Amino acid sequence: MPAINTRRSESFWNSRLAAIKSHPYAGATAAVVAVLAASAAVNYRLAKKAERDNPPTGKFLEINGVRLHYVERGAGDALVLLHGNGSMIEDFASSGLIDLAAKSYRVITFDRPGFGHSERPRGTVWTPEAQAELIYKALERLGVSRSIVLGHSWGASVAIAFALQYPDAVRKLVLASGYYYPTLRGDAAVMSAPAAPLFGDVLSYTVSPIASRMMWPVLTKKIFDPAHVPQKFEGFPKEMAVRPSQIRASAGDAALMIPDAIIFRDEYKKLKMPVDIIAGEGDRIIDIDEQSGRLHREIPQSKFYRVLSAGHMVHQTAPNAVMAAINDLGGNV
Repeated sequence: MPAINTRRSESFWNSRLAAIKSHPYAGATAAVVAVLAASAAVNYRLAKKAERDNPPTGKFLEINGVRLHYVERGAGDALVLLHGNGSMIEDFASSGLIDLAAKSYRVITFDRPGFGHSERPRGTVWTPEAQAELIYKALERLGVSRSIVLGHSWGASVAIAFALQYPDAVRKLVLASGYYYPTLRGDAAVMSAPAAPLFGDVLSYTVSPIASRMMWPVLTKKIFDPAHVPQKFEGFPKEMAVRPSQIRASAGDAALMIPDAIIFRDEYKKLKMPVDIIAGEGDRIIDIDEQSGRLHREIPQSKFYRVLSAGHMVHQTAPNAVMAAINDLGGNV
């Protein structure tokens, strides 16, 4: 009996090998599918592990069917913090900005939809306006009718949308390292690929998390240049950032970056509240003269804080300068 089974087994594999040899493309396709399936399974397990290792540090609100994670600290006038693309609450926490601001303000910071522990339903196109509406309703639920709103990088677009839609709810805008005017951005095209229908799902769950881990040191250095990556940033949960769900959310934001800038470029003059603009010299992600400098020239009531050698992550490299902008101490830094 064992000999018969062996012969059958040999016959089976011989027939499979013959089939592959006669249809080499089918064999190659099957191998690729197998590798992608295996990588998707590994990425899924790593994502679940990241969520177990980094449990929510705040509370949740359900707004329009979206579960939104937020952290609230301190007391006083409300200060809302909106993080950039690919990031989450832990960016502001590790920077020390939450601790600094909580000494004087009621600080409320959100994981924007799809980031950290917040959901991002696919039935919505998550433009800055859509995200601003969600944040506004969340603040209403928290009893906040008026606040200082700070947005970093892509979060600055959400802050601007918030101020344009709900001007009476904003005491002052603080815009850090924002992208305000359309330019050619090859990086946006590359980053937005995982947002594409079907193909994007394959990338998000297979190749992109692996590529993101490999590129993490290079990308981190770039966003901090010319400053060094501070030791405190080591506490940022990288594995949360490279989950398939967050990669797809980042891609969605990246895909909207240039279109949003086109829409907003003629709207800035409608902002009537005080606007403090802060940017780090040497920023390798955006040209601060073409972006922050131009915005300052177009908003008469704005102040522009240029921070020497602070780079794109100005809240990490110069949190005291950001606090100066929040407190509106006046003058350039």
